[in-house]
Amino acid sequence: MQTVYFDNSATTKIDEEVVKTMLPYLSENYGNASSIYKIGRESRKAVEEAREKVAQILGCEPIEIYFTAGGSESDNTAIKGIAHSYRQKENHIITSKIEHPAVLETCKQLENEGFEISYISVDENGIINLEELKNAIKPTTTLISIMFANNEIGTLQPIKEIGEIARKHQLIFHTDAVQAVGNVNINVKELGIDSLSLSAHKFYGPKGVGALYVRKGVKFNKLIDGGHQEMNKRAGTENVAGIVGLGKAIELAYENLEEHNKRIKELRDYYVENIKEKIPYIKINGDMEKRLPGNSNISFKFIEGDSLLLNLDLKEICASSGSACTSGSLNPSHVLLAIGLSNEMARSSLRISIGKYNTKEEVDYLIESLVEIVNRLRKMSPLKLL
Repeated sequence: MQTVYFDNSATTKIDEEVVKTMLPYLSENYGNASSIYKIGRESRKAVEEAREKVAQILGCEPIEIYFTAGGSESDNTAIKGIAHSYRQKENHIITSKIEHPAVLETCKQLENEGFEISYISVDENGIINLEELKNAIKPTTTLISIMFANNEIGTLQPIKEIGEIARKHQLIFHTDAVQAVGNVNINVKELGIDSLSLSAHKFYGPKGVGALYVRKGVKFNKLIDGGHQEMNKRAGTENVAGIVGLGKAIELAYENLEEHNKRIKELRDYYVENIKEKIPYIKINGDMEKRLPGNSNISFKFIEGDSLLLNLDLKEICASSGSACTSGSLNPSHVLLAIGLSNEMARSSLRISIGKYNTKEEVDYLIESLVEIVNRLRKMSPLKLL
């Protein structure tokens, strides 16, 4: 059996068209994009064409797009950069309890520097409380940072409403859209988004390259000092091949987005319905409607999630028990705890994220494997069924 991959929220397989687009910039078109000779100018042109593609998808201007090394750098640059830039006037930031570690750890670092952070709660489906958000706003508030879609349970936040609240109070609104870009139509102007983070490897592009949108007029300090690349906001020689790959990947992702999402959602729903029918004592985590099309997060009572993963791995099936960025942690998922799960239930979760390369035959194999594994592990479990 070949490897069956159901961990597309962690990373996706790079599209062959993306690889073909990148290859010339790894061989003959190898010039530094900051150089003035011909092969340097060719690299610069390729970078700017990719910038235009990203801007077109997001509904902004190319000058508002900055290339980075990925989502974590984009989050750090946006949150730290904006916070430090406005610190003389305001030092309060609002975020949620279920953000990605790239946001939560950044906020913790800012707390160590004297910033005040408010962590607002979510309901049982992982959706933030808008009234709590409004009530958290203070005269010293500068920034709201709420993720577009959660990486573990796939929940989509009410982004437009958050944007309206931010505009009404003249606050800056940043969103970590790493999971959303490539899965959801996003127009930053219509949604009232002032800053947005994305990463190419979540939508069939290369790893190690991302982008940051920052609306014109929003001040932010750069995270990396050195040269004057990226409009003097991100020092370092541009990853031309990676940027070209990002541009091609985001272009491809939005060519047939609705058709692509319809197929993936049908596979996801088919999986969930079969698991509900064939395996008792489960809990589906997250909102089934306001959710990324390929995401499923289910807790299997009386079983450790890690045991599920190891047994699936023996059957050449790749899945996850949460965020790839927290693998190896002994602590239960902060996202699942925030939506009200017990430690035991949080540790029994399995995240399946279906992508464009998955087939119904693979989903059937996953279902068949899970039924066998869950039944076997429950018979061995010291946690007795009631």
